[in-house]
Amino acid sequence: MADVDTEVRRLQVANLPPSESGRGLARLPVRFMAEAGLEDGAVIEIVGKRSTPARAIRPLKDDEGVDIVRLDGLQRANAGVGSGDFVEVRPAQSKPATRVVFAPAVNNIRLQGSAEALKRTFAGRPLTSGDTVATSGHQRINADMPEHVRQLLNAPAFAIQEIRLAVVSTTPRGIVHIDANTQVELLAEYAEQHGERRADVTYDDLGGMRGTIDALREMVELPLRHPELFQRLGVDPPKGVLLHGPPGTGKTRLARAVANESDAQFFHIAGPEIMGSAYGESEKKLRELFEEASQAAPSIIFIDEIDSIAPKRGQVTGEAEKRLVAQLLTLMDGLEPRQNLVVIAATNRPEAIDEALRRPGRFDREIVVGVPDENGRREILGIHTRGMPLDGGVNLDELARRTYGFVGADLAALTREAALEAVRRIMPELNLADGTIPNEVLDKLAVTGSDFDNALKRVQPSAMREVLVQVPNIGWEDVGGLDAAAEKLREGVELPLKHPDAFRRLGIRPAKGFLLYGPPGTGKTLLAKACARESQANFIATKSSDLLSKWYGESEQQIARLFARARQVAPTVIFIDELDSLVPARGGGMGEPQVTERVVNTILAEMDGLEELQGVVLIGATNRPNLIDPALLRPGRFDELVYVGPPDTAGRRRILAIHTKGMPLANDVDLERLAQRTENFTGADLEDLTRRAGLTALRRGLDAGQVTMADFEAALSDTRASVTPQMLEEYARIQSTLKSDAVRPDGGIGFVSPGMLRPRSAEKQG
Repeated sequence: MADVDTEVRRLQVANLPPSESGRGLARLPVRFMAEAGLEDGAVIEIVGKRSTPARAIRPLKDDEGVDIVRLDGLQRANAGVGSGDFVEVRPAQSKPATRVVFAPAVNNIRLQGSAEALKRTFAGRPLTSGDTVATSGHQRINADMPEHVRQLLNAPAFAIQEIRLAVVSTTPRGIVHIDANTQVELLAEYAEQHGERRADVTYDDLGGMRGTIDALREMVELPLRHPELFQRLGVDPPKGVLLHGPPGTGKTRLARAVANESDAQFFHIAGPEIMGSAYGESEKKLRELFEEASQAAPSIIFIDEIDSIAPKRGQVTGEAEKRLVAQLLTLMDGLEPRQNLVVIAATNRPEAIDEALRRPGRFDREIVVGVPDENGRREILGIHTRGMPLDGGVNLDELARRTYGFVGADLAALTREAALEAVRRIMPELNLADGTIPNEVLDKLAVTGSDFDNALKRVQPSAMREVLVQVPNIGWEDVGGLDAAAEKLREGVELPLKHPDAFRRLGIRPAKGFLLYGPPGTGKTLLAKACARESQANFIATKSSDLLSKWYGESEQQIARLFARARQVAPTVIFIDELDSLVPARGGGMGEPQVTERVVNTILAEMDGLEELQGVVLIGATNRPNLIDPALLRPGRFDELVYVGPPDTAGRRRILAIHTKGMPLANDVDLERLAQRTENFTGADLEDLTRRAGLTALRRGLDAGQVTMADFEAALSDTRASVTPQMLEEYARIQSTLKSDAVRPDGGIGFVSPGMLRPRSAEKQG
């Protein structure tokens, strides 16, 4: 062992997976552990600019044979190193502590809590004075960890959330651990340490953006920490990076994590704060900030919402904004290449920023921080529930699958709402007058799967709030007599959204659009609702009146925005009812193109243009398919043309059963016979029939307890089928010619008789 202690063992630092963060673990190579005589769970000392203790465990499967030590963000900050640096690793001894003092690791937090709970949380964890540690309630115990390490990690939670604490002092000094005899003290407020490195946000606190982190690290962290690399290559390091993406995806958090991990000073400018009332005041503030950052190098200047202080100069009327843009351009051009200063800007409107900023030499690279995919959402949920006592019934993988379109901020809100649900459950047991909550109540506080289910009803994707409609409560069981149409929608919408891998494996693309057409009242809208609910996708329902505007160009912008938002929160089902009024056949107007013609062009481009529709399905419904522009009806746009006709006898029997489910029927009511007598009745007609039968029963007496067959007979004499045999003939003719007519160079589609399905007048079409 003496040889091991004296020999310097250096390993390169890499990041631990976020799910293992905050536990005080270090994953080491198997060969290294064997040479150093280290067992799983042994205490080691990691020496960088500072030294910090950890428990050694074997490497991840992918790391076999690679000489790296994986540390979490807190340990990297405690050791004063970053990912890619080399550290010295040596075996160490941990002494039992007689006293340990903790304090909040960040400013503006005041803590009250049980020191006993803290003692349980950190039992056995190696600590040293000056370290930052985290309470972790919910620990994912990895299958590859030895049994004694699992027991060490299975400590109860200290709080409902992960809390960062600083180890203010330990008695004795050096590496210690908490045992049954240790006196633990918690200071209420932040105790500042000299020469400390901030650890409020690290890469471990960012989920679903590994590629983005790597891109930003090579642009920012590398030049700040190793400027000699660029000097040796004879090139200037990057001056600026522009982060853009939807609100809530973590742009500000990412910039702060980079500043902390690269050990740089962080200067934050919130766009509107820089604006001053006096002439030249805004430019002066900006100049002073850049000077201060230059003197404190290495440093990062982070400009949040840059579109508010650097808009396009040609589109603003105020002179102050133009001068501020010019000042920012001058300052970025004036940055010395080896000044060790990087400017990071964030916006969710990159198109609104002055073009002069978006060139190499100013913002050298633009990085998109997008909406996370399912794996990204799982990582983010793991981060936000790291300090949360979760019940065994909580399935984070299933939650990640259900939270389509959620960004990091939405998932943070979801976990917070779920925690509040758990608090509401124990509220009856609390006596708020006492001031403190008993430990036994805190110990049994846990967040369950039903808490997350209730939270999901309250939290919606932030990108959808403007267009969000109530999630339909119609399922396939509520749709009767439309089995063929329902099966087509199931295959075309549900399967690709739920099982995209199967389509990729076979090398086929899913359908982009479905056109439901047929006589009025047959259940086209109902089908779309059921489809959206059963495929568990985001549902955007819109009407042509919402998309058409009297202002020139506004309608096309509305449609482009609709599709852009649907792409952001995919998988999404867009439903447009009465589609014929929005996209009539082009070429009917005189002179300047009508608004609907421009709308048709926009929808054509959106459905089959340069930007692909990934995970977005468009469902249109109409009872006048002959009026729709033929270009929309070809494969690649509306791939599937689904005829929704009147139900057959079995379908009518099923629809009558659905509509009379909550109706007290007399024994003589024969739904089978009613189904046979209602030839050509649509779903809407049958709903009207049951409503009229109920009204007839009420006319007989307000205290009527049942609806009889006589009531149905009376209702039958009072109603009729809304679909005539002539209409069915016309639809049959349209059905047989619809696909072939869609590729004709001119002319309408389907044969239209003079008295049936008459096209609208020119005024109405406009």
